Amino acid sequence: MFVLLRQLSTIRRDAGLTRGRPVSLAIRHVDAGSCNGCEHELGAVSNPFHDLQRFGLDIVASPRHADILLVTGAVTTRMAGPLRTAYDAMPDPRLVAGLGDCALALNVLGADSEFAGRLEDLLPVDIRIPGCPPTPDAIAEHLLAALARDTRSGADQLSTPPVTSNSAP
Repeated sequence: MFVLLRQLSTIRRDAGLTRGRPVSLAIRHVDAGSCNGCEHELGAVSNPFHDLQRFGLDIVASPRHADILLVTGAVTTRMAGPLRTAYDAMPDPRLVAGLGDCALALNVLGADSEFAGRLEDLLPVDIRIPGCPPTPDAIAEHLLAALARDTRSGADQLSTPPVTSNSAP
């Protein structure tokens, strides 16, 4: 089997059928105390209409496999520890994204004694996605911009397809 795969690789190289650089980001979502509005919109981003998987963005179950820690909701005192644990479990290099106004501390409802503070005070935030809740198109735009920056390899720009929704003919 290995010989066949090596031959296939040689044939592709000789024919000029290079695959290019694989580009993808794995996202670990953590709800730090939200109203579930952002989670609903995040689910809409991964449905067949928007289909972020075709761009190489996928939500994973473990922070050990994640490149981006996507945080929704205002960080409560009870979630500050688990959020830090998830961040520490991620391999370097890692990005943190704040999804929604509550995560970005723009408009938080509730008692101040129940909140651990702004997400930016707890973790270094690289991607800010404002909105209450942000639209699926805004979420896709910001996440694809992070993919285009490709901060993991230090490249300035990568060509990525434009954000378009799948629509039936």
